[in-house]
Amino acid sequence: MTKSDLIVRLTERFPQLVMKDTDFAVKMILDALSEALVKGDRIEIRGFGSFSLNYRPPRIGRNPKSGEKVSVPEKWVPHFKAGKELRERVDRSIQAV
Repeated sequence: MTKSDLIVRLTERFPQLVMKDTDFAVKMILDALSEALVKGDRIEIRGFGSFSLNYRPPRIGRNPKSGEKVSVPEKWVPHFKAGKELRERVDRSIQAV
């Protein structure tokens, strides 16, 4: 599902919302999540999952095309861990198929 798919679905499910308002709300939620991660905060949405940052130390990598050694700098990457309820819902729906 893409961001635009989410906006369309929400607008269809809640007809009292105008698509422009739904678009703004989704954008604000995603911006708030991004800002929290930038500050180093952990985000937890009960029943869905949590977002946090994982540190990756600097390392020596390889260019797959040339095989040349490349220095890869340290970085922080977003990490998502699904909550128990989400895992169980996905597992149930896959087993039903």
